[in-house]
Amino acid sequence: MALTYEEAKKAGADAETITRKAIKRTGNIHGLGWKEKTGDISDLTNFDKVFFNDIGKATFEIETSSTIDDVYAEFHYCPLLAAWQKMGYDDETCAHLCDMAMDGDRGIAESMGYKLELTDTIAKGCATCKLHFHK
Repeated sequence: MALTYEEAKKAGADAETITRKAIKRTGNIHGLGWKEKTGDISDLTNFDKVFFNDIGKATFEIETSSTIDDVYAEFHYCPLLAAWQKMGYDDETCAHLCDMAMDGDRGIAESMGYKLELTDTIAKGCATCKLHFHK
């Protein structure tokens, strides 16, 4: 994602718009798959169990809590951010890439019929990323 964004910028394209649209569209597509797997989407505890599976929780070091109306997720690690940092991107660019990458999660929420609030992000210097999916 970062390299595609960078190359589009170098080519003079509207890199941010293109990147955001592609990521959101991918999120929308994935969201339809999660919607099918979730079953009863009116109960967000079902979404929590399906979306935040063991592999995702281990990879991103995620803790979740959920009710019928809400899923709260706290990420203690982001492999995307770690990769961008290894590639030499500065903090400001990493925070920008993170926000664009989150368009995928925003697209998932949209396809599920949920709202998504992103409060803290590791890329902005917070200890964790905090996501809140809700009706």
